[in-house]
Amino acid sequence: MSRRTTVVWCALAVACALPAGAMAQGAYPDKVVKIVVPYPPGGAVDQVTRRIAQKLTEQTGQSFIVENKAGGTGTIGALQVARSAPDGYTLMANDTTYSILPNVFKKLPWDYDQDLVPVSAFNFAPMALVVAGDSNFKTVADLVAYSRANPGKLNYGTGGAGTTPHFSTEALKSVARLDATHVPFKGAGEATLALMGHSIDFQIASTPGVMGQVKGGKLRLLAISGDKRLKAAPDTPTFEEAGIHGYGVINFTGLWAPKGTPAATLQRLQKEIAVAMASADIQKFADDLGAVPKVVDGTAFARMLADNTQLWSKVAASAQIEKQ
Repeated sequence: MSRRTTVVWCALAVACALPAGAMAQGAYPDKVVKIVVPYPPGGAVDQVTRRIAQKLTEQTGQSFIVENKAGGTGTIGALQVARSAPDGYTLMANDTTYSILPNVFKKLPWDYDQDLVPVSAFNFAPMALVVAGDSNFKTVADLVAYSRANPGKLNYGTGGAGTTPHFSTEALKSVARLDATHVPFKGAGEATLALMGHSIDFQIASTPGVMGQVKGGKLRLLAISGDKRLKAAPDTPTFEEAGIHGYGVINFTGLWAPKGTPAATLQRLQKEIAVAMASADIQKFADDLGAVPKVVDGTAFARMLADNTQLWSKVAASAQIEKQ
């Protein structure tokens, strides 16, 4: 037997000893990765996800594409991902709203604690109180004073009942003794358009969803959550500085994968996300949107979700929000 024949036979013997599918499995990712955003285009989750998808595409050489699958306060898109193959090629992007869902629905169509695995949270943004650019409300105090003098007259918009802006505004109403009626829209972007069109009086939204309109003069930023002012809006006070104490809501954006996704795939995703968030262009992108580009992943992300769910349960009880 020739030396070449011996090498071929050895290679075949090794191949036969490999587990089924091992030969076909390449390094992740080796094809297009789909990230499902369970909300309409234009909102904060959509904007942030599209930018991180672009960065992951640049880093890995494989396309990361965004698909909007809106409806049911994000549950339709989440269910699609939960039912997807656990191979890392279908992921879900979401924000703090995901940790609110157990306080919105009596029963979710997937196992909240098991079917979707937290990968990484990678963009942390304050919640912003905004009004139309030509609104008579110049400060938070103006808004609160009007509310107390005219009960039942103010209204606010969100991307839907059960979303982060909805619960965040109810939390603000509680600590500020603010009276306002909720007007739900099909998405956060639609609520922002209604605000600019004077159909609603104010909006609470994460900064990435509204900073473009603030910079363009179409919206006025009255206050932001968190313990420090934004680089992008240094003249805007925090809620604490504006006299609203105990309002510390921060919104995050992150990725989830179906249960059973290989650990190596999750680790590769976490590594690439960390690299992306440390890059100069993503740092600037976050700064421009008033966000903090830090990363929380794995078990720390899971603990953060559990803590948030408990926090929102208190808000739901205080605001008497009944589960659907």
